[in-house]
Amino acid sequence: MTQTTQPTTVNATIEVNAPLQRAFEVFTRDFGAFKPPDHNLLAVPIAETVVETHVGGHIIDRGTDGSECRWARVLAYEPPDRFVFSWDISPHWQVDTDEDKTSEVEVTFTALAEDRTRVDIEHRHLDHHGDGWTGVRDGVSAGEGWPLYLNRYAELLTS
Repeated sequence: MTQTTQPTTVNATIEVNAPLQRAFEVFTRDFGAFKPPDHNLLAVPIAETVVETHVGGHIIDRGTDGSECRWARVLAYEPPDRFVFSWDISPHWQVDTDEDKTSEVEVTFTALAEDRTRVDIEHRHLDHHGDGWTGVRDGVSAGEGWPLYLNRYAELLTS
């Protein structure tokens, strides 16, 4: 996995042993299987994380008590090449409903061979989060951010 950080953008890349279609499907359909369970804004443990697979949908964490946290909006869903969602989590690690104060995550999938795919994440416009935005940047670029997600994702594909 490689990672670069610019002032308002974090990039991360990983190559996985999976065909393009499977890489895309696992990233979107099984997002909750590689999202760390402690990355949780709910008051209870997460029972499931659901990606609604249409523009205007959400990424939703559902708690064990039925509560929901809609922490992202689906901005583009173009299987098997591209998936874009908003990051509606504030620098205080709470959902921010002001769309002008959210960043954007673009995930692209590129076939390198029949059974190998490169997955690129560009988390951009981090400064839109306002005061404290560098904390969001530092959080998603650190070992517990996109690097952890991508490594867990790659492990899921091989299991």
